[in-house]
Amino acid sequence: MSDGPLGEFGPLSLHVPEPAVRHGGEPDFSNVNIPEAGSVRRPEVDTNPEDIRDLAFSIIRVLSRDGEAVGPWAGLLTDDQLIEGLRHMMTLRTFDARMQIAQRQGKTSFYMQHLGEEAVSCAFRKALAPGDMNFPTYRQAGLLIADDYPMVEMMCQIYSNERDPLKGRQLPIMYSSKEHGFFTISGNLATQYIQAVGWAMASAIKNDTKIAAGWIGDGSTAESDFHASLVFASTYKAPVVLNIVNNQWAISTFQGIARGGSGTFAARGLGFGIPALRVDGNDYLAVYAVAQWAIERARRNLGPTLIEYVTYRVGAHSTSDDPSAYRPKTESDAWPLGDPIVRLKNHLIGRGVWSDERHKQTEAEILDTVIAAQKEAESFGTLHAGGKPSARDMFEGVYEEMPPHLRRQRQQAGV
Repeated sequence: MSDGPLGEFGPLSLHVPEPAVRHGGEPDFSNVNIPEAGSVRRPEVDTNPEDIRDLAFSIIRVLSRDGEAVGPWAGLLTDDQLIEGLRHMMTLRTFDARMQIAQRQGKTSFYMQHLGEEAVSCAFRKALAPGDMNFPTYRQAGLLIADDYPMVEMMCQIYSNERDPLKGRQLPIMYSSKEHGFFTISGNLATQYIQAVGWAMASAIKNDTKIAAGWIGDGSTAESDFHASLVFASTYKAPVVLNIVNNQWAISTFQGIARGGSGTFAARGLGFGIPALRVDGNDYLAVYAVAQWAIERARRNLGPTLIEYVTYRVGAHSTSDDPSAYRPKTESDAWPLGDPIVRLKNHLIGRGVWSDERHKQTEAEILDTVIAAQKEAESFGTLHAGGKPSARDMFEGVYEEMPPHLRRQRQQAGV
């Protein structure tokens, strides 16, 4: 006989998710279930979300292990468009490498790379139309590179020099360009998600044709703003694409902490009635195809789509991070979805429109272009040398008409 309602139970214990392997161990991605390229179906754009629940648990892939484009999501881009996409990814990687070195040289205080994630933002940008607005995180500079935003302007912002388009008001790499559909990056995680939904709702209220795209990392999905965004997006069928970049690590915390028990990040959309898809984030062709599907859905007033990009952060979280302290040094080599640049390069070689020689020549040309842009940007100053934004700029552009207390402060500052 039990001695009380709790007599038959033991003490409670707290479950804390653990990564498959930590620093010093052998890399293990056995939990990543990767279907064959071309095996995941492509539903009609106006399909009922309930009928595609399975897509939240699979991974849409186009490029096979042999570099061939196969399946129902293939065939949307020409060879010339793919070569352009390859150049964009190569440019972003070269840009990253030069700016990483510049930070180590003390020319800027901070930098964040995209190494291994170039396909996500570069391919997505090509599926958008002029006027559409991205609400990005700090790892979507490919949206600007693929839209031909001047690298000199990006570098001047990183250096916070006299030509900084944001006049020293933002951390390095927190770009902003209305003309290029790149909303000002917020250092507060997840705020851009609710902003994206609100912007999209406003576009619909005005009977406009422009859509929004929200971006978030796997770690930031634990923020309440993420869930609030899904409530509003699903309730009002906002014309927005909600992107989750799952690069396996949120700073030093593995993605299982934020994901919880939902199985996948995409699955979180299902409870809100939002169609949810997972895509191989290192497959340029797959990213573009899924982006186009979701963007068309938004533009046709069919509501939001949630996309999880399964990728891997090869480099450190930022120049302030040392990933060797919390994950195996060889983990990136074991990542089963490979390198997005190498995969697209091999695909184009297989099609007979690219070669190793042309790739090396293009690498050299891009490096020369990036170095030239860097020299020009540095001629306007760096963090500790040359021109700086004027202190007067901090008072400008805050209010339509400057209030008396700011006028007094500017006078007191002598600017």
